[in-house]
Amino acid sequence: MPDLPLRTRKILFAVVTEFIAYGGPVGSRTLAKKYGLDLSAASIRNVLSDLEEGGYLKQPHTSAGRIPTDQALRLFIDTLMDVRAVSPEDQRKMGARFAEIYARADDPMREAGRYLSELSGAAAVIAAPRKELRSLAQLRFIPTRPGQLLAVLVFSDGTVENRFVAIEGSISESELNRVHNLLADVIEGRSLGEVRDLFVRRLADDRVAVDALRRRAFELGSLAMPDLDTSSRDQLVIEGQSRLIDLPEYTDVSRLKKLVLALEERQELVGLLDRTLAAGSVTVYVGSEAGDLGGGELSLVVAPYVDRGRVAGTIGVLGPTRMDYAKVMPLVDATANAMSEALSRGNTK
Repeated sequence: MPDLPLRTRKILFAVVTEFIAYGGPVGSRTLAKKYGLDLSAASIRNVLSDLEEGGYLKQPHTSAGRIPTDQALRLFIDTLMDVRAVSPEDQRKMGARFAEIYARADDPMREAGRYLSELSGAAAVIAAPRKELRSLAQLRFIPTRPGQLLAVLVFSDGTVENRFVAIEGSISESELNRVHNLLADVIEGRSLGEVRDLFVRRLADDRVAVDALRRRAFELGSLAMPDLDTSSRDQLVIEGQSRLIDLPEYTDVSRLKKLVLALEERQELVGLLDRTLAAGSVTVYVGSEAGDLGGGELSLVVAPYVDRGRVAGTIGVLGPTRMDYAKVMPLVDATANAMSEALSRGNTK
């Protein structure tokens, strides 16, 4: 934390607060009138000049006021701002809404994104976990034609994947029911990667080799397992893009183009979300900290959510650098907690 005098920190706080509220350069007269600094405009200008030299402010135009740099925003987030915590009543409402989403929505991730976008007034991003981390809730097989079954994988986040598997011979309905019961006992609470490894170990077990039903169940289970690609994410949802496009920042065509590219070319965004999984808590990437995302003019506030104690994915808010961090950070944290609780209760379709 830089050793800035108290007066300097108050003025920097005022500049950042004004910039977040209105988005334009902030002048000394505005600060003198609105923030009770008990300083003349000339004294404020001197401090602004010092902050500019220190890399905390910049002046877009010679005659304009100043705007905070990413360095100033980072200092504001880490040491200056007063976080506006989500009230217990709002937390209760969020919990009820997420329980409803994961009980009834056809696409829970997208619906959750829409809800967070409404709450934040910005774009929401939600990343599903890599396949090997996703918790498998059910595995069922449906006969389709001779020599073929449809494997239905139901994940605890409400998503469903289907794939056809080829089998030798036929399988009766009663045998299939016994297979389903046996598999239900071994997959509960395990991730897809863990289930896949379990099937391999069981098939190598001599005891399973002489048990026809268990061998058949684990063989079918292995056939149903999708390929696990650890280098890419299965699903990334962005909701509320129009809320960004409508902001004053994007009346400038060049900035709007950068935003559109950031939303279309998602590799940078996916990389940031991956880093958040390792962090394990609410993380803020301010402007240039987010790399090339949006030309360094976007910020991302994101947190991991869990499924029955296991990190399952990430959820967050994407917006301009003048994002209302004091509101968005606790909101994202509360959203991730509500989402985790809904998943852990198993409120899935």
